[in-house]
Amino acid sequence: MNTPIKDLEDVRWLLGHTGGFRGGYVTDVHMSKRRLYDEGSAREVLTDTTVSIIVRYRIREMARVAKLTMIGVSDFSIFEQEGADCSRLEVVQAEWTAGKLRFWFDPQGELYVVCDEASLEEVAMPFFEDRAREHPIRWTFQSPMADWPTVEWLLDALHGAGVPCTWKKTARTARRQSSIQWEGELLPTSDAEEMECGGVRAMLYGPLDGPGFGVVLQVEGAHNRAANRILSTAADLLVRRFSGRCLVGNTIIPGGEWLSWKTLEYQRAIDSEPADK
Repeated sequence: MNTPIKDLEDVRWLLGHTGGFRGGYVTDVHMSKRRLYDEGSAREVLTDTTVSIIVRYRIREMARVAKLTMIGVSDFSIFEQEGADCSRLEVVQAEWTAGKLRFWFDPQGELYVVCDEASLEEVAMPFFEDRAREHPIRWTFQSPMADWPTVEWLLDALHGAGVPCTWKKTARTARRQSSIQWEGELLPTSDAEEMECGGVRAMLYGPLDGPGFGVVLQVEGAHNRAANRILSTAADLLVRRFSGRCLVGNTIIPGGEWLSWKTLEYQRAIDSEPADK
């Protein structure tokens, strides 16, 4: 989902869709300024300011990570007193007047933005109380496409990519959400010892905000090279076959940029490692 917010009707949709982010919390705030060189004054001139805010919240039995990008910012303030935490949100207030959007991210106005327009990007997934703890290695993908991947397609694609796996289906329970279409564990077939260490939990859910679907992949059990390879290969196969966006931590990545982003992050990890002495 990537929805523009430009007028009063859009503001009403935003507050209705998100429930005003009630009970959520802000994890990241980013500000960027764009400057151009003005030959007449021989100075750089500020041309645009953009503020983006990442919010994690829950609504309608779904855990959601939203990126609200505010463009053409003319007023921006963030204030947090010592010992206070303005990241927690009771409810976001928004209005559209005289062609300007105004956002109050808490009743005291400690996080306040005025801008020309905004856009909402979001990735959603089922929420379970017994899975509230963040997994160290988790990858989420959301697509608007009505053509969902099947377990058989995923297994065939992994086999074709040189990563053969077996499928261990998760038993359905009374607490399982109706949006979950299939769920199980991908286990490596090449090494019995690595199979015992655990594989990759895979879950497909939908329909979601329309005819689309979502997939969550997360490493189960002890981390091992085989499980990490399964997750990485399955993620690559999904973004190559289906349009959508990925979620890694608090970062939302367009599917078309996933491969280059992953390569860059891998290179950064290598560069950050201490050199051998």
